Amino acid sequence: MSNYKDIIRVIVISFTITLLLGPILIPILRRLKVGQSIREEGPKTHYKKSGTPTMGGIIIVGALLITTISSGMLNRDMIVLLLFTVGFGLIGFIDDFIKVVLKRSLGLRAYQKLIGQVILAIILALYTSKYSAYGTEIIVPFLNTTFDLGRLYIPFIVVVVLGTVNAVNFTDGLDGLASGVTLIVLSFFSLVSLDAGMNSIAIFSAALSGACLGFLRHNSYPAKVFMGDTGSMALGGAVSAIAVLLNLPLIIPIVGGIYFAEIVSVMIQVTSYKLTRRRVFLMTPIHHHFEQKGWKETKVVLVFWTVTVVLCLIGIYSLS
Repeated sequence: MSNYKDIIRVIVISFTITLLLGPILIPILRRLKVGQSIREEGPKTHYKKSGTPTMGGIIIVGALLITTISSGMLNRDMIVLLLFTVGFGLIGFIDDFIKVVLKRSLGLRAYQKLIGQVILAIILALYTSKYSAYGTEIIVPFLNTTFDLGRLYIPFIVVVVLGTVNAVNFTDGLDGLASGVTLIVLSFFSLVSLDAGMNSIAIFSAALSGACLGFLRHNSYPAKVFMGDTGSMALGGAVSAIAVLLNLPLIIPIVGGIYFAEIVSVMIQVTSYKLTRRRVFLMTPIHHHFEQKGWKETKVVLVFWTVTVVLCLIGIYSLS
């Protein structure tokens, strides 16, 4: 049985490994010239970030693997979470590699990413429908009840996973934003998992939150390295997999409200412009809208972190 001491120990170990991996891997990324290209239509304040090493997500994934494998607490659920996180991280890594190493600006084509994401999501849905105590039922926050999706379970989980992964990817646009928001969300899942007796999920969530905390040392403003799609897709895969294994996919729009706002802002902007040729926001994803309003990057990040803390408290209340 895991307890709070195990959680703290895992966080400290993962945090320390991430701190140590950074000074080793970041210079290697610089030598490989895997620098981030800044889009011309983006905020002008971001131009100075051009050339900052990307693909730093390998630091997060590396720390997670070392911590969990050495924890002595591996079981079926944790292995599934690791495979799912690494699987999505691998899709992101291939995309990053094509863009920044092979210098092909488009990276993986959209349909190629989608195929990989759908396959992983279906595997996760099949696993949980067979091995979860709830089967095809999901927990409904605030109502203290469950709802059986039946045959709709697999397509529903696919939508949840794809939406979450791509939402986290959109959130990764400011120094420390995605890593900080996800750190808070993972802390929420660690506490909820521990309370529910899902100890392996609690340990996994704690290990990944510790990695995110350590990564902030390298990624907070001004960032020495960006996580790239390697990191954002791995984190999105992890968050969605944890929620699905806990039968809590409906909690993601609550605790991950920032993710939701980021992807919805893009959808609204694109739809509005196509239909009316007018933009609802100054720029999307929505964190750029606030930058265009005059907010400093660090203020946007701090406000979004604070909002996530409040949303996670609401999430705890919704399950109590």
